[in-house]
Amino acid sequence: MAESRVWHPFTQHALEPSVPEIVLTEGAYLHKADGFRILDAISSWWVVTHGHRHPRIMKAIETTASSLDQIIFAGFTHEPAERLAEALIGIAPAGLDRVFYSDSGSTSVEVALKMALGYFRNIGAPRSRIAVMEHSYHGDTIGAMSVGARGVFNAAYDPLLFEVDAIPFPAAGREQETLDRFEAVSRDRRAAALIVEPLVLGAGGMLMYPAWVLAELKRIAEASGTLLIADEVMTGWGRTGTMFACEQASVSPDILCTSKGLTGGTIPLAATIATDAIFHAHFSEDRKKTFFHSSSYTANPIACAAALANVEIWRDEPVAERIAVLSARQAAGLQRFRVNPYFTDCRTTGTIAALDLRTGSAGYLAEIGPKLRAFFLERGLLVRPLGNVLYLLPPYCITSDELGGLYDAIEEAGERFGSRP
Repeated sequence: MAESRVWHPFTQHALEPSVPEIVLTEGAYLHKADGFRILDAISSWWVVTHGHRHPRIMKAIETTASSLDQIIFAGFTHEPAERLAEALIGIAPAGLDRVFYSDSGSTSVEVALKMALGYFRNIGAPRSRIAVMEHSYHGDTIGAMSVGARGVFNAAYDPLLFEVDAIPFPAAGREQETLDRFEAVSRDRRAAALIVEPLVLGAGGMLMYPAWVLAELKRIAEASGTLLIADEVMTGWGRTGTMFACEQASVSPDILCTSKGLTGGTIPLAATIATDAIFHAHFSEDRKKTFFHSSSYTANPIACAAALANVEIWRDEPVAERIAVLSARQAAGLQRFRVNPYFTDCRTTGTIAALDLRTGSAGYLAEIGPKLRAFFLERGLLVRPLGNVLYLLPPYCITSDELGGLYDAIEEAGERFGSRP
């Protein structure tokens, strides 16, 4: 086979010259050309919810593609976008009333940041700062990198990034430090918004914090007039046990970002959902107050139809029950590792399970990461550790036996690669 000309994301090709080719996706599995099946334990980077190629979503894509392709969304509209907006407002936290479409989680965050800054400028009280949570990750575009953790991911691009006000991650027993710091940085009313991943920080290491902290952050934000942006790109669509993680804190953010599971993982689409107040700050006969953001593929009709089919699956099928069962299985499955000397910090939130392998080095670039990936792949398992952090974030169709096989493999990995305390 000729050398591939493809440059893959988050891949060091000098160390990983061979990239497996997938020819079929189905349910919880990826299939190679030789028939080898790989259990997708991370939902192909957290996007696949119900399982690969859910028939209703694929049918919606097929049907819509027979009559519509991309339509310029500046000055035109179409039924899939209109119906999806109504559906999203119906399931989003109360008070979110306006839907702006984009293409990915990262762009949905860019949109949210621009909305927040534009809001304060247009009401005549401009604010210039963004508050962020330590260890967070919000995407790989410039604004999204700026509000994420600084480190190896973005060190080369530091000259492009803007300054932010960071608050510490609310680690167990130190939650008040987080709240006190946010109160301090918001006191001078220069912060336009606080952006957070609700309940679970994904790429930062599957770090988890309680719902009451999120509720307190919202209270402090309201007291200072700071907007709360909930980045639910990963946490939404049932991952944390509820449709959106904010629900568990009884919080309605001012802006909510969603992507990944929005289309059930079939096709790229994102939405940034905002309050009427933010929309009306941009609603004016003064054209300079226009919200200046778009992309060529905004509100792609085929993607909107896929997302609408996903919403209908949630309405018509027992998705909530599947999530509850999977959440219980994840919590039960981790019990064996709480007494396993090779692992520490076993944690779950909803369908997400994570634990840390005791090893000589930690962090994303820890050498154990690629070794663990190869170990699991040899066993037909797609597990992509964050350094020494192992996590399972599977599609909701995964079975009890399949989960059991994953836990067995993790136990074996601990014995092979782990260190005792």
